[in-house]
Amino acid sequence: MKITLNQDPAFQETEVIINCPQADEDILRIVAMLRIHQRKLVGIAEGERRLLDVKDVLYIDTADKHTFLYTCGGVYECALRLYELEEGLREQDFLRAGRSAIVNFRRIRSIRPDMGGRMLVTMDNGEQLWVSRQYAGGFKEKLRQVERSILS
Repeated sequence: MKITLNQDPAFQETEVIINCPQADEDILRIVAMLRIHQRKLVGIAEGERRLLDVKDVLYIDTADKHTFLYTCGGVYECALRLYELEEGLREQDFLRAGRSAIVNFRRIRSIRPDMGGRMLVTMDNGEQLWVSRQYAGGFKEKLRQVERSILS
């Protein structure tokens, strides 16, 4: 793969062009990673709506029929349901961790297996979350994908 970076102060905005004979899985993954930097979520805190970069969201949780977005900077309520966020963020490496939580895989610092098939994930900000047995397989598969991509 050939990579070229052209820098010029005369450019008005950043443009990414990918030239390839066919868009394979690796190319589609690169495109998805680039798109994550453009995605925004609306979070509400202190009566104010704020635009949050998806990449800054550590995890998403629900409690009492309310959905919350957790970032290093705070907690924001979101009008979308957990299943809607899960569907919309799947391509950005958000994985279901339990009935009421989705985790941004890119913001995980460490993963530790636990008895009973559960996993304990530590996020970039030091917070720890449990991944239930039911969803631990998705995390294991994602880890295998990461390892394979490093080796290839």
